[in-house]
Amino acid sequence: MARRFVTLDVFTAQRLAGNPLAVVLDAEGLDAAAMQAIAREFNLSETVFVLPPTQARHRARLRIFTPGRELPFAGHPTVGTAVLLALRDPARGDARAFGLEEEIGVVPCVVETLADGSGGRARFRLPVLPDYLGPAPEPALLASLLGLEPRDIGTGRHAPSRHGVGPRFTCVPVGSVAALDAARPAQAPEPGDGLYLYAPDPEGTGASWRVRMFAPDLGVPEDPATGAAAAAFAGVLMQFEAMGDGTHDVAIRQGEVMGRPSAIALQLTLASGALRAVEIGGAAVIVSDGTLHV
Repeated sequence: MARRFVTLDVFTAQRLAGNPLAVVLDAEGLDAAAMQAIAREFNLSETVFVLPPTQARHRARLRIFTPGRELPFAGHPTVGTAVLLALRDPARGDARAFGLEEEIGVVPCVVETLADGSGGRARFRLPVLPDYLGPAPEPALLASLLGLEPRDIGTGRHAPSRHGVGPRFTCVPVGSVAALDAARPAQAPEPGDGLYLYAPDPEGTGASWRVRMFAPDLGVPEDPATGAAAAAFAGVLMQFEAMGDGTHDVAIRQGEVMGRPSAIALQLTLASGALRAVEIGGAAVIVSDGTLHV
């Protein structure tokens, strides 16, 4: 049957930047094997399949696939699909709030759309907080995998660590943007982990970081923007940064080496010294739409 699809660039307001996303709008009747085959056909870091929600008060149920496997949650698919569904809602105003059902749980979203229908911005709150998954492998091993020197690993109080929000990441601090840019894509030593590299952003203001993410076992050698990794990064910041109660805004830039610059807004809320909420936000713009004959 014919199924509608739309592609968007996410975590950017400019077409042909950010992280590309395919959204299949008429996914009823597709089983997991068919969805996986379609995701391989699009061959983007993620493809979303939109299904009716299990509860009427929510906007939709989403299934998310990389070219290699299904994910319980991902950030840029959530942002891009939220913007698209808000644009396609006949009752929409300039701002909408709704829940998206994902395997990880219901993800609350707030969306602001552009008047010309070309895109918008979305912000969502994680239904779970990041988990600390233990220490990462030794810096010397990570440096060898990445084509770096052991002295390149670490910045400030930061040491390699593992955190997850459904998807799991080995998080590797790098001492400079030059070393970050020089790193070669690699597979994390821990099976199933993405390899998330980060360095202080000297061009940013406030709390600003440059990052890269490698996940070849998911079919994603390098990702231009990774919202789930940014969410897991909240756990890194809680572990290594001195952060007081209140709201903390963090700017994350990714995709620079790939020529796909992306901007991710991360917000942490702390109370009584504990992390209470994590939000991720960014822009998305429509690039194409068409019909999938599957």
